[in-house]
Amino acid sequence: MSANAAPDPLVSPTEATARVTEGRFKRVLGVPSLVLFGLVYMVPLTVFTTYGIVTQLTGGRLVDSYIITLVAMIFTARSYARMSVAYPYSGSAYIYTQQSFGGAVGFLAGWALLLDYLFLPMINYLILGLYLNNAFPAVANWIWIVLAILVVTVLNIIGIISVARANFVIILMQTVFIVIFVAMGIATATGHGVDPLLPFRGDGSVQGFGSLFQGAAILCLSFLGFDSVSTLSEEAKDAKRSVPRAIMIVTIAAGLIFILISFVAQIAFPSNTFHSADTASVEVVAAVGGQWLSVLFIAGFIAGGLGSALTSQASVARILFAMGRDGVLPRAVFGHLNKRFGTPVVAILIVSVVSLLAIVFDLLTLSNMISFGALIAFSFVNLSVMKHYWFDRKERSGAAWLTNLVLPLVGFALTVWLWTSLAPVTFAIGLSWLAVGVIILLIVTRFFRRPTPTLDLSE
Repeated sequence: MSANAAPDPLVSPTEATARVTEGRFKRVLGVPSLVLFGLVYMVPLTVFTTYGIVTQLTGGRLVDSYIITLVAMIFTARSYARMSVAYPYSGSAYIYTQQSFGGAVGFLAGWALLLDYLFLPMINYLILGLYLNNAFPAVANWIWIVLAILVVTVLNIIGIISVARANFVIILMQTVFIVIFVAMGIATATGHGVDPLLPFRGDGSVQGFGSLFQGAAILCLSFLGFDSVSTLSEEAKDAKRSVPRAIMIVTIAAGLIFILISFVAQIAFPSNTFHSADTASVEVVAAVGGQWLSVLFIAGFIAGGLGSALTSQASVARILFAMGRDGVLPRAVFGHLNKRFGTPVVAILIVSVVSLLAIVFDLLTLSNMISFGALIAFSFVNLSVMKHYWFDRKERSGAAWLTNLVLPLVGFALTVWLWTSLAPVTFAIGLSWLAVGVIILLIVTRFFRRPTPTLDLSE
């Protein structure tokens, strides 16, 4: 039990342990499946979502902003990897913070993280509806959204193996597009004699580093997903080795993919002028490969959105299960696995019902919610590394001062900086969400009197 957990005469340590050991996932995922899960969650083609906006903001230095973002995210990814070794369980930032700082702080970290995980499926369903409605105008957005929710829900209920198989197909589709786009983009740039240093130098329309950091704050949205790998810890083989490896591989691989695609796009289409910054990617793809490549791009983008919805719903269902298993959310609703499928079916269905709000929400509002919650959770995980390893376990000898204090402190500072770069409306929404969380915490945990559960999920 955490050193911070105050004894509670109403709940014995044995009872607390029993509550977190009553549900068992099947350990079937290796490093390749975990990496695929993380990459599908992050969507390699997401680079095209904010391509025009950040390209104009940075004066054609999109690649530089991606490099800055990747460096910033590596610090936090490393903190996730460290905590996944200490606590190889399915609750992600919720579990890490709970065991390091106690149940109350852990609940608030998990509650903040739910902004990311609950609304990311919604944003994917919304994008799917928009793109499919554009391709088939006779079918309304909401019909595509409902159909996508049904498909994703069924696959998640059946089990994580079905998700892993779908992930392979989705990544394959996106990989085919990326390979063709990169090859044709380089050929196009070579034919035009474009300077390969242009994406790093820019067109001179915007000077200084300020715009690069502003662009990086926007691009951090592309990396929200490496943490999803940690939610599968209880379904991973040799979780203490496979999960941290997968987290780092996913973060670095996704970052390099984003940098490669943005570099090729900028040398193939060396202009910051678009008919619309929001749809600049359509112009870029059409300039590289014409209509047929545009069709392939739309197909890959839709597959990516479906895959991200699939993986994000799987992740949030497992966080809700972990919180229900601990009793900080109603255990009768969230804290059990279906005996037939071995999945948190009730939590999956509740996420599906909430996702129907994609019919009425707009893209900007959903993006704000996701950013706010994820960056708060990232900050808590960086702090948890310092609390667990430096202060509680007192691992301070040799290079430990660097790995257990300096690096997570840098990660914390970078995530706070990104957090403060968000739009003001984000804080109004996010702080309101946290206020609701505090109210729930006061009610469900009897004014913080419930102890931090002992984690014992040995086979």
